[in-house]
Amino acid sequence: MSASDRLFAGSIPEIYDRYLVPLIFAPYAADLAQRMAARAAGDLLEIAAGTGVVTRALAAATGADLRIVATDLNPGMLAQAATMAIRRPVEWRQADALQLPFPDRSFDSIVCQFGVMFFPDKSRAFAEARRLLKPGGVFVFNVWDRIEVNDFADIVTRSLETLFPAAPPRFLARTPHGYHDRATIERDLTAAGFERPARIDTLAARSRAPSAREPAFAYCQGTPLRNEIEAADSARLDEATGHAASALAQRFGSGAVDGRIQAHVVTIEA
Repeated sequence: MSASDRLFAGSIPEIYDRYLVPLIFAPYAADLAQRMAARAAGDLLEIAAGTGVVTRALAAATGADLRIVATDLNPGMLAQAATMAIRRPVEWRQADALQLPFPDRSFDSIVCQFGVMFFPDKSRAFAEARRLLKPGGVFVFNVWDRIEVNDFADIVTRSLETLFPAAPPRFLARTPHGYHDRATIERDLTAAGFERPARIDTLAARSRAPSAREPAFAYCQGTPLRNEIEAADSARLDEATGHAASALAQRFGSGAVDGRIQAHVVTIEA
């Protein structure tokens, strides 16, 4: 993983929340909130909360008897989350998933939406989750499936290969879609000390936008893919965005676009 893969700075958090959340994250946030609502009492920790899409869904789906603590390593993402309306109070904390600032057995449930892929040491992060769970507590997280079954991300990535042939920007394939192998996930959970088998559900959904320009802009300028494009040539960000939009339009047409998205949802008990 490149160091820039975890850098959500500048205008990235705002673009991410405005465009990428409704494009790909919202349906999976609703799914996680539904799953966690079944355990709607006690203390819940969210890891890698980002701009708070799952946090807001949880606050809407659960009552005041569930305490929600939402954490993220990146202050820019938490700052963006704090600007959004939320139904009830949530505790926001900046925290590293590899070294969480809470005592053992502090939480009844832990949830993480599309954050695991960014952890440099996944088994260590899983071990931290296990440490914080009370006996019988549950850890639920999701990860993107392989990039080939996530249409917009795949087309954007392949389009940039033609624009930067010497060093194609591969952030989307390398990191968001780089941790999809079920056997690897299960092995990392076992290494972290989880003894019960994980349940892994594969969940397909649709990603829709009013034009090809919107997903191109969301991916190229609202994710760390932007850092990689600008590192290659800081003057070509808009050109890269337009090039990706053209590739999407060639595949899906010049009007509204509709593509596949697919993820794995992992549930494991302490």
